[in-house]
Amino acid sequence: MPITTRGRWFIDETGRTRILHGVNLSGGSKVPADPPGFTHLPESLSEKQAVSFIGRPFPLEEADEHFGRLKHWGLDFLRFIVTWEALEHAGAGIYDEDYLDYLAALLEKAQAYDLHFVIDPHQDVWSRFSGGDGAPAWTFDAAGLDVTRFSKTGAALLHRDQPDDFPQLMWANNYYRFAAFTMFTLFFGGETFAPDCLVDGRNIQQYLQEHYVAAYARLAQRLRQLPNLLGFGAMNEPHYGLIGVPDLRRLDHLAFQRGVMPTPAQAIFLANGFAQDCADFGSPLPSLPQQRERSVRLDPAGQTVWKAGCDDVWRAHGIWGLDGEGQPQLRRPAHFARADFPQDFLKPFCERFAAGIQAVLPEARIFIEAEPFAPPPHYEDASKLVYAPHFYDGITLFTRRFSPQLNFDFGSRRPIVGEPNIRRYFSQQFGRFRQYAEATMGDVPILIGEFGIPFDLNGAAAYQNGDFSSHAKALDYNLGALDEHLLSYTIWNYTPDNSNARGDNWNGEDLSIFSRDQQEDPADINSGGRALSALLRPYARKVAGEPLNMRFDRASRLFTFSFRHDSEVTEATEIFVPAAQYPEGFRVEISDGEYEFKEEEQLLLYRHSGKDMPHLVRVISKAAAPAPLSPWDKLALVGVALACVLYLLRRVGRRGKSD
Repeated sequence: MPITTRGRWFIDETGRTRILHGVNLSGGSKVPADPPGFTHLPESLSEKQAVSFIGRPFPLEEADEHFGRLKHWGLDFLRFIVTWEALEHAGAGIYDEDYLDYLAALLEKAQAYDLHFVIDPHQDVWSRFSGGDGAPAWTFDAAGLDVTRFSKTGAALLHRDQPDDFPQLMWANNYYRFAAFTMFTLFFGGETFAPDCLVDGRNIQQYLQEHYVAAYARLAQRLRQLPNLLGFGAMNEPHYGLIGVPDLRRLDHLAFQRGVMPTPAQAIFLANGFAQDCADFGSPLPSLPQQRERSVRLDPAGQTVWKAGCDDVWRAHGIWGLDGEGQPQLRRPAHFARADFPQDFLKPFCERFAAGIQAVLPEARIFIEAEPFAPPPHYEDASKLVYAPHFYDGITLFTRRFSPQLNFDFGSRRPIVGEPNIRRYFSQQFGRFRQYAEATMGDVPILIGEFGIPFDLNGAAAYQNGDFSSHAKALDYNLGALDEHLLSYTIWNYTPDNSNARGDNWNGEDLSIFSRDQQEDPADINSGGRALSALLRPYARKVAGEPLNMRFDRASRLFTFSFRHDSEVTEATEIFVPAAQYPEGFRVEISDGEYEFKEEEQLLLYRHSGKDMPHLVRVISKAAAPAPLSPWDKLALVGVALACVLYLLRRVGRRGKSD
């Protein structure tokens, strides 16, 4: 493979260290192209089998435009979204061969632009039919669930039911609704918690995992000849379902609560037709535990989520039953407690997935995630693993508001005031991922698989006035911290059919760095880009040694990079220098050696002298104001000033004595 790994670094075929800057392609790939699966459409879930994802993320005839733009922007690594449903929507073991052909043709085109990629098996809250994306509808059928009854029974919150009044991120509540938490629990822990739930003679956990792994192994087989494929993710943001929940009667296992929140027990009872009085935390923003404001009665009017002839899997395993008056009664509130989800359930699945992919592609890297904000499982051998966590600035994401001077730490639940403190907070958040990796996986590469900002900030004012300066500032907080830790990343996301009205066309989200609605001049490759003053930044993409420090100051446009060379690497260090960042030109300062600039490729090639020393490269805008002084420069100036004062005092003292 042209990119492999060694220790904590990605390495190319010449031995140079790769720092990967890229994008998730794409948010639109979560839903079918035919019939249109945009989540706000009333008919978006009407077809369960006869769907097609051909054209997601874009039609083949648009590939040159979009791949060319991403390459021009320096985003040459793709986290390429492929849902399980896209591969196997027609039924268990029935693959969409036309879609596989489309993917192979599209990603072969990416190779022509020197774009490398990792396949991301994407899911959110299990499936489109439970309010997100990912698994095909037949997985619910296997568990005995009827997807047409999810809304009525409160088993899922669906965007189509309130297309113009769906609170930001309310879709995530589906992780704690019946449909999603049941499927995650059965997928990861069916053998442990529902041993009698069988499909085709085997436990549903084995049945579902076998099909999941086989579907992506089939994709690996179809793409195995492409040299720009680095590997596969195991699963986007895997969730524990009910595994490890200490008490089904409470919500204490949740860090934050928002909107109407049934307890797990109440969600089970609702799914079986029983009305429940559920806590309503009111605001679409997260509330702290124990801050419930009122209760709301949810009443499925006797309707259940089960297909005809199917019984509740949790009742069948004795978790609940009926009392003498025919009312539901919880019998095993701690049925799922005392379980270590990451180590005992997630890790075995990831190992099974890795074995399936590497049977086809032995050198494929497997990108491992855990639950958001949680460390990954412990691995004894992580030689072919990449840690791929996610980070979002919670206050900006939830509120769709950005203040450059005020933020909030959801961990400590304290406000953060002032730009220096906010930047320090972001740096700490990204820095903890290295700590997680070292504690559980060792010295492995890290790729931040997702981060980003909502572009409908501040009431979507930028769509009217064209001012994306707040967005650029918010994005720069993220990008500056990533550079500080020399982290590779793929930003969320690039959606070609994003619109100002419907965003990424999925659950009201609008995080795309590109939109046709901002594209005033199709002939301009940058037109349509959002917050490009922060996004397009210099970075060292191929390094002839070990990177030491990288920083870009957006105000002065000063870029500095240092590294320690590897004597066995003979190729030049490549630094991407975007023309859009330096319209008046730039000059280069180097510590030693020589350089050249390839204007068309926007690449600065630096060859060090071979001296045993750290090598430094600075890119300086010709038009920018002088670069701000570093702390050391300021200290030196203070020292000079003090020396001058002491000199003058001595002169004055000498004159006094002579008088």
